[in-house]
Amino acid sequence: MTYDVLSLARGLIRCPSVTPEDAGAQVFLAEMLTALGFSCYSLPFEDVPNLFARYGSGGKHLCFAGHTDVVPTGPERKWTHPPFGANIHDGILYGRGAADMKGAVAAFAAAAAAFIERKKQFGGSISLLITGDEEGPAVNGTVRVLEWMKENGHVPDVALVGEPTNPDYLGQEIKIGRRGSLCGTLRVAGKQGHVAYQHLAHNPLPPLIKMLDALNDYVFDKGSAYFPQTNLEITTIDVGNPAGNVIPAEGSASFNIRFNDRWTSETLSQKIIEILDKTKHPYELDLSCGAESFITRPGDWSSLVQRAVQDITGKKPEYTTNGGTSDARFIVNFCPVVEFGALNHTIHQIDEHVAIKDLEDLTRIYERLLMLYF
Repeated sequence: MTYDVLSLARGLIRCPSVTPEDAGAQVFLAEMLTALGFSCYSLPFEDVPNLFARYGSGGKHLCFAGHTDVVPTGPERKWTHPPFGANIHDGILYGRGAADMKGAVAAFAAAAAAFIERKKQFGGSISLLITGDEEGPAVNGTVRVLEWMKENGHVPDVALVGEPTNPDYLGQEIKIGRRGSLCGTLRVAGKQGHVAYQHLAHNPLPPLIKMLDALNDYVFDKGSAYFPQTNLEITTIDVGNPAGNVIPAEGSASFNIRFNDRWTSETLSQKIIEILDKTKHPYELDLSCGAESFITRPGDWSSLVQRAVQDITGKKPEYTTNGGTSDARFIVNFCPVVEFGALNHTIHQIDEHVAIKDLEDLTRIYERLLMLYF
């Protein structure tokens, strides 16, 4: 039994599964996988739908990980085509999730179907770990499913995450890791007063600006073997002062640091405090880690994925670690994991789309990977 990747992708996109709603997307996928001979397990945790499906019960185990939840559409009136219409125009499939990442989920499902049709007895196992929580808090999704997989004997030998990894063309990049993410909120207290009587007040903004300058100017590192340099971005400065003749009582600012494998969230937090303490101004600081940096160092698995991509596209993809984080950060604790999927230049945007040819080539890449691995 074979499946057309375009039909699968359109079926998934037509399910308005804005996180954490599923809107039938995982049911649609499970029905198709069950017909192929997969054992499917619905794994809801709290309000998050998750799906684990496995074909085969022994031998080498390759897991494809992805998500069916999508971000909100934004103003639907600004879309050229309805965001959940899965419309096709000039060889392009439009819709929320087309690139991130229902297209890749459809491509792997179609590839698995084609592979099983060609090679029913391959002595191994293929599975899909599909969550509805990747675009959300990522608390009741992949993390919880991995725990269930471990408890029930489903830990894979290798994993592939179908996140959109290519900036310009299919076959450009394979993600072998991702930077960590540390968020901070800095507050400086002052004393409110009239600007004409500054001696009776205390303006918190000059020391706040001095602290932000210290953070912004600090060079944390110059990168590492597989990572770009650690980068801090100030994301907001807030005073809450509507009056032009009032010295505010408090100023606050938020920042985010994307950090490489030279740091952990703990060592980076210590460095932030050290930098701020040198300014010799009182402050309050809240830090929270969204993700640690991680890497699957180049080896047999990444080389195999690279070969599959090159066999189909004729291009040798580069190993990179840039971009945002992904659920691969959880999977790396269980097995080697890399990411390869569609183009990412329209993800989360109005008129998100994917070229149909790219979907078809991505399916061929995934099928080639299955052939090489097994």
